[in-house]
Amino acid sequence: MGQNGLVPKDIQIVRKTVFIISAAIILAVVATAIGSYLYIQSALKPADPNDKRTVSISIPIGSSVSEIAAKLEEKGIIKSATVFRYYVKFKNHADFQAGNYKLTRSMTLEQIIAALKTGKVMEEMKLKITIPEGKQLTDIATIIAQKTGYKQEEVMHQLNDRAYIQELIKKYPMVLSTEVFNKNIRYPLEGYLFPATYSFPEEKPPLSAIIEAMIEKTVEVVGKYETEMEEKDFTPHRLLTMASLIEAEATEKADRKKIASVFYNRLRIGMPLQTDPTILYALGTHKERVYYEDLKVNSPYNTYTHKGLPPGPIASPGEMSIQAALEPEQTKYLYFLATPDGNVIFTTTLEEHNREKAKYIGKQ
Repeated sequence: MGQNGLVPKDIQIVRKTVFIISAAIILAVVATAIGSYLYIQSALKPADPNDKRTVSISIPIGSSVSEIAAKLEEKGIIKSATVFRYYVKFKNHADFQAGNYKLTRSMTLEQIIAALKTGKVMEEMKLKITIPEGKQLTDIATIIAQKTGYKQEEVMHQLNDRAYIQELIKKYPMVLSTEVFNKNIRYPLEGYLFPATYSFPEEKPPLSAIIEAMIEKTVEVVGKYETEMEEKDFTPHRLLTMASLIEAEATEKADRKKIASVFYNRLRIGMPLQTDPTILYALGTHKERVYYEDLKVNSPYNTYTHKGLPPGPIASPGEMSIQAALEPEQTKYLYFLATPDGNVIFTTTLEEHNREKAKYIGKQ
């Protein structure tokens, strides 16, 4: 008998059983791997190389890649919506256009993608809305109201509807999260409506269509910097918050990356950001100058009395400011000053800053 009370014959049976089970597991893993590989390889090929018949498919404005993929699979243009999504992401394809398309099941994925980028617009666009960079949510609501005939109060109600925002978080988890419900945040969607020009086939489309087109654009732009965000441990909320400060301080002549460096240098040494646009946001007003009395405003957005970033974005930043937030210039600057002609002067000490400030304020 063996050490465990087994006779040699029993040991052989146990060993054989273990071998059979191990072999079965290995074969199952290999079979699954081969099956997955063959499935993906098949899905990357045309759905039917011999089927040249055209299939009509409509892609509405604001459709996400997931929605487009689902439509293509439903129509039999592609074999797998999942493989299509990953292929698009891997190849870094973007800028799909809304339109009416005639595709065939014999087309390759690259041919389909090329067609989706150059298709004809579905209908004549009857509404165009342009959102300039650096606009606050209330300003954007006013622009939408003026262009569509909705009341400004209606637009703001939709933008602040908690149930609707929860739906948006589920639909756009790549940029939106429950961070927007922080109790100190004034407007949950502040900073998430991307500044750009949007066209619609209706004179008065649903507010949800307008809002989601803008968020979809934010998804597209922020998605370009996914790798940098992961490397710097940035959430979309933190990125848009920092970018909004850069956008609010920048002039046409400003070097946004240097402005970003000042903010990061201050954060690094525990110095308050002390940026005037946050004071104006806290006050809920627009004016040319911030006075010392304004700096006492009791608000979590007051970056003179609260260290670190404010609770959320204070405006909608453009892509240049988003890029600057992720790729700041390496400097030792702690101060900057915008001159009346739009130039920005950067300094390292408070003494230098005050000297420049006195010089240019004296010229005003």
